[in-house]
Amino acid sequence: MENHPDLSKTLLHQEQVLQFTKFTNEMALELGLRLIASAKRAGKAIAANISRNGQILFHHAMSGMSNDNAEWIRRKNNVVGRYGHSSFYVGTDYKNRGMDFDEIKSLDIKDFAAYGGAFPLIIKDVGVVGTITVSGLPQAEDHALIVAELQAYLNVAADI
Repeated sequence: MENHPDLSKTLLHQEQVLQFTKFTNEMALELGLRLIASAKRAGKAIAANISRNGQILFHHAMSGMSNDNAEWIRRKNNVVGRYGHSSFYVGTDYKNRGMDFDEIKSLDIKDFAAYGGAFPLIIKDVGVVGTITVSGLPQAEDHALIVAELQAYLNVAADI
């Protein structure tokens, strides 16, 4: 069984460290291509999406992905938009409290998925302005792929 309290602390720390001072359309393209290239190197297929203020700046579905992956992206992005934290953190936080996110009566599971793979696009001193999202791998791997590429892109030490 996972140690959900420790995982929650790690996920929050990642959000505190992996922030931008600005985020342009060109940066979205570069980061999106890095996500795809990383998946290719690992021999895996993903769909990746980067959005800022509701505008899709990057979206690519590798061979083998389907409309289901686009739906997962949409649902995970909705979680980030509602809670301001990664979809992995939100799902883990609910588990910490002994609850199942999918059983929340006020949220339709057709629109919200608290599974790893959507990371908040955070601008320092501004806050969450969008999402960086991956679908196609197990939730922890979707999340880890984003974190690894953000670390490399932002030149952040690998100990987060």
